[in-house]
Amino acid sequence: MSQEIAVVGSPEFTTGFRLAGVRAFENVPDDEKDAALDTAVERAFDDEEIGIVVMREDDMVHLSRGVRQDAETSIEPTLVTLGGEGAGSGGLREQIKRAIGIDLMDEN
Repeated sequence: MSQEIAVVGSPEFTTGFRLAGVRAFENVPDDEKDAALDTAVERAFDDEEIGIVVMREDDMVHLSRGVRQDAETSIEPTLVTLGGEGAGSGGLREQIKRAIGIDLMDEN
């Protein structure tokens, strides 16, 4: 079964993904994130067609503690965050490891 990618964030963030063919998205304007981001993330994570949810790392601070914890510990769909302090290869490496259960970059 094939699953889709969903993108959650500001219209400026989701537009590039939409142009690249991502069909599942939740637009939440910057001035509404504190009030609406939890609901948008929950909708994405509740959709059985979604396998990966992409968000900006900076948007994680707008989530309530419960939604943030659920998103960060979810196996399917898997949360992938972009930007922020964890934007280096170490952050991506940990996200891939969490998503598939093994470290692809491990040389041993």
